[in-house]
Amino acid sequence: MDASTAAGVEGRHATDGGGPRTPETAPDASAAPHLRRLFDLLAADAPAEALGAVIGQAREAGVGGADLAETERAVATALRVRSSLRAHRRRELELAALFDTAGDLAASRDLDEVLKAIVRRARMLLGTDTAYLTLPDEEAGDTYMRVTDGSVSPVFQNLRLELGEGLGGLVAQTTRPYATPDYRTDDRFRHTRNINAGVFEEGLVAILGVPLLLGSVHGGDRKVIGVLFAADRTPRAFSPDEVALLSSLAAHAAIAIDTARALHDTRAALAELAEVNALVRAHAAAVQRAEEAHDRLTDLVLRGGGVRDVAAAVAGLLDGALTVHDPGGRPLAAVRHDGGPFAADSMDAGWLVSAAEESRAAARAVARSGRWICAVLAGQELLAIMVLHRREPLEDADRRMFERAGVVTGLLMLLRRTVAETENRVRGELVTDLLTDAGRNPALLAERGRRLGVDLDRPHLVLVADTAPEARDRLSSAVVRHLFGSPGGSASAEHAGAVVLLVSAEGAQAPDQAARAAAVQLGHLTGAPVTVAAAGPTSGPSAIADAHAEAVRCLRALHVLGRHGDGASAGQLGFLGVVLGDAKDVGGFVSGTLGPLLEYDARRGTELVRTLAAYFGAGGSLTRAKAALHVHVNTVVQRLDRIEALLGPDWNHPDRALELQLALRLQQLHL
Repeated sequence: MDASTAAGVEGRHATDGGGPRTPETAPDASAAPHLRRLFDLLAADAPAEALGAVIGQAREAGVGGADLAETERAVATALRVRSSLRAHRRRELELAALFDTAGDLAASRDLDEVLKAIVRRARMLLGTDTAYLTLPDEEAGDTYMRVTDGSVSPVFQNLRLELGEGLGGLVAQTTRPYATPDYRTDDRFRHTRNINAGVFEEGLVAILGVPLLLGSVHGGDRKVIGVLFAADRTPRAFSPDEVALLSSLAAHAAIAIDTARALHDTRAALAELAEVNALVRAHAAAVQRAEEAHDRLTDLVLRGGGVRDVAAAVAGLLDGALTVHDPGGRPLAAVRHDGGPFAADSMDAGWLVSAAEESRAAARAVARSGRWICAVLAGQELLAIMVLHRREPLEDADRRMFERAGVVTGLLMLLRRTVAETENRVRGELVTDLLTDAGRNPALLAERGRRLGVDLDRPHLVLVADTAPEARDRLSSAVVRHLFGSPGGSASAEHAGAVVLLVSAEGAQAPDQAARAAAVQLGHLTGAPVTVAAAGPTSGPSAIADAHAEAVRCLRALHVLGRHGDGASAGQLGFLGVVLGDAKDVGGFVSGTLGPLLEYDARRGTELVRTLAAYFGAGGSLTRAKAALHVHVNTVVQRLDRIEALLGPDWNHPDRALELQLALRLQQLHL
């Protein structure tokens, strides 16, 4: 009976006038209090044991018969309700966790953070020892362990699986969840030694794997982008609810991964677009600089600017110092980016020429040791070497601008050389007249020279160059290139089978140095040995003709001595210079040859010059020399040692001894 019925019965017994009932005649105890307690326990989420105990309590209270049976049915119903409520609460918790997971995944934009959150939440929701995620490697054609949580084995964390291998391979192939209570004994998927080694080292037994799917459920084109696992190190049978829960998490994870990848791709595309945009802007700026460079260089050429002007313009455009060198590495111009003079670090000429050859071979500017080098060419002829002193790398547009500046420099040098060749032909006629008819009208020749820019009243060096007959045609043009860029007043002409160079001596090298430098440069330009003799410096038409005659005699002496391809002056040839030269600087020859001995004798009061003369006069005999000097032989030896210290160890060699004997003879004659 229910509680209201029991209460009504009790009321009637109390008011019908009957007396108290004896125990033998009393009815069964009411089940109502026990039913109410059952509801209270259910509301308090009491354990199942407490609900089941209500039946025993009712029986002890005297409830029996139909009431006890009703109580038992009520307890059974309460247990079912309790179980259903707990299932609903668990589902609510799981749904809340999934909702939180979805929020966390949606908030994350970093793919690594998304993957770590997925695995961490899977382990937490299912309460497993570990969770992990595998992703396919499309380039390698296999699957690899991407993220783990709770793993302790490096072997397991670095597993790579071929497609179709292991439990994960089965999940990926069937696109369905798969669970095993004991991995070791389950033969429904393909075991491999590699996978077993990782799983056994990690100690995993029960494993649940679900696919991460993208695409429409009904479209039939769903794609597996990974497999999410939860695993325990003890046997465990995963329930359908747990499989469904992990599958729901995998669905969220697949969307989050796809979103993160799409975001990553979008960011990469934006970065690439920004890079392309920067390149476009840089290209536009480079085009603008190229236009500016073209305008400036064109204006320079039209205004008659020189090599230094071009160098200054390019240095400003490229924001670096720039130097221009001749084919031998000698500097022609050096400017900073602001147009001021640039003191460049000394660069080895051989290094420069080698870099220019590399640029010539590559047909482009080349980088060397923090500098950019561009060969200035006319065909295959090296006209000059341009060097950009700039540590930063050059963009392609700037490099091409630098190379175009080399082309402009080459055109400018060719133009100026053509003008110089024309001028030199006119000046060459003056040189020819100086050598053939200098004495007839010197004043007229001097005036003619001034009109041509050659001031004959200023000191000049006269150089005579000669080469083998097959190379003489090349020598004339080589001389013009050699003189190109030289100080004003230079000229050349062919005369008597040789080429005569008239070079301003102001600020120039000594005659012998000028001759050697010309021999080297002309030999390089001609491609054959060139012998050069120098005389001077001198001034005036007649004196220039005389200097030419001296240089011719010196040139003959060089050929007689076999010094082909060399350069020298009469003074450098020693006594041969005295014999061959018209000036016959005897005093200079004597002081240049015996100077150290003369100075030592004058300072110390010794007789080294007299001892040297006696030694040579005695034919190198110490005995006869000591007799002529009236000293002990040891004194002669000591004096000769001092002479060697002053003159050098080669003083007694035949060539040097001949010069010394001639100087001693001239000194004795007071010439």
